[in-house]
Amino acid sequence: MLGSQSPPRLWPRTLASRAVAVLTAASMVAAGTPTRAQEVIRGLPIIRDAEIEQLLKDYTAPILKVAGLSHQNIQIVIINDRSFNAFVADGRRIFVNVGALTQAKTPNELIGVFAHETGHLAGGHLARMREELARAETSAIIAMLAGLGAAVAGATSRGTAGDNAGQLGMAALTAPQSVLVHTLLSYQRAQEEQADKAGVKFLTETGQSPKGMYDTFKRFADETIYQTPYIDPYLQSHPMPQERVNALEQLAKTSPYWEKKDPPALQLRHDLMRAKLSGFIDRPDTVARRYPAADTSLAARYARAIAAYRHSDLHGAVLQIDALTQSDPGNPYFLELKGQALVENGRAAEAIPPLRRAAELVPNATPIRVLLAQALVATKDPKAAAEAIPLLRVAVTREPDMPDGYNQLALAYGQRGDYAEADLASAQAALANGDLKTARELAARAKTRFTTGSPGWVRADDIVTFKPANANRF
Repeated sequence: MLGSQSPPRLWPRTLASRAVAVLTAASMVAAGTPTRAQEVIRGLPIIRDAEIEQLLKDYTAPILKVAGLSHQNIQIVIINDRSFNAFVADGRRIFVNVGALTQAKTPNELIGVFAHETGHLAGGHLARMREELARAETSAIIAMLAGLGAAVAGATSRGTAGDNAGQLGMAALTAPQSVLVHTLLSYQRAQEEQADKAGVKFLTETGQSPKGMYDTFKRFADETIYQTPYIDPYLQSHPMPQERVNALEQLAKTSPYWEKKDPPALQLRHDLMRAKLSGFIDRPDTVARRYPAADTSLAARYARAIAAYRHSDLHGAVLQIDALTQSDPGNPYFLELKGQALVENGRAAEAIPPLRRAAELVPNATPIRVLLAQALVATKDPKAAAEAIPLLRVAVTREPDMPDGYNQLALAYGQRGDYAEADLASAQAALANGDLKTARELAARAKTRFTTGSPGWVRADDIVTFKPANANRF
């Protein structure tokens, strides 16, 4: 199920704005941005999809293993943004834009991106950047205070000497900020170079080619070639493009796997991912141009089936999805797609069998379990709601920051007449969405319905008394 929930490291939309973005992100971290999962990613247009998430896990698992990070439960988070970008922000997640997923033509190109980002995680660059920022801020604050003193002295003096002192004081106020920017960006350029080297190392150790990583960086270097003469290299958070590409090329071509190609089965999964994203996100005419009727590949048929259901041709879409399933009977994501199409068009009862089968084929896919539960709840049958509740309880236990899971759980409990649990689930959904006021109100109402001291009462009380991590900083 592809669905949305309502800082960058690699490649910015504009080089000029990149420096500001890096400093802003670093300042937020140093200032004590809340670390709870929903607070870290709140406001980002996150996409959830079981098929794509599993593919990205398969891409990153070997890299994380050789980097010594396989036991840290690193998550891949997909952002609905068309720009080609990926970044790390909290040491526990790699964020990747839809633009990177759709523009990377081969698995190797995308795996190279993940290898680079893993280099940042393995190198502890986030923690070291926080330390560097703290040191730089201390120096800047001292210098700024000195400048403020000079400015005050100049303002209280009379005559030309006083005016000169005031001007010197204002210059002292602005100079530390410039030094801070240059210091931090220089430090991050070094981190980017280290991440490139680490990425090539990880790819070589896993028997994968670094060519995709090189090709990706070269493509972006070529795109910025006309801007380069006008760019101040000391105001960039990354090494200058051509310098970086040259260094990466020399290193990457030493790999014994330079010419190794992606396995055909993996390429097919990659093509299906790109087709799926196009079908869901692009306009139907764009999908038709990219995947014309003459293209009978599985990926093209997938994209056209999705576009058909998304744009009011449910009957035609179901026929196309059934044809996909006949071509690949063991593919759970074709079954999931059929279920999603039916649920979203008010045919929940018909959606249950394909979704139930999809959940059996991939039992650990939380989005599919939630969609199956949604279909069960949508039938408004109390017996179906009873079946949905344990599915949803497992889902929110695995992913406690999933608003959709809690919302469906609230509906299921409501259909069963358990209004205390319904209020509590609604409160947890509001909390996951960052609406603390509503969460407290719903939790307070839930407390009145639970027996004092019961597990439900305690969970509700925790929400009523919850304080964000940064609540006492100001």
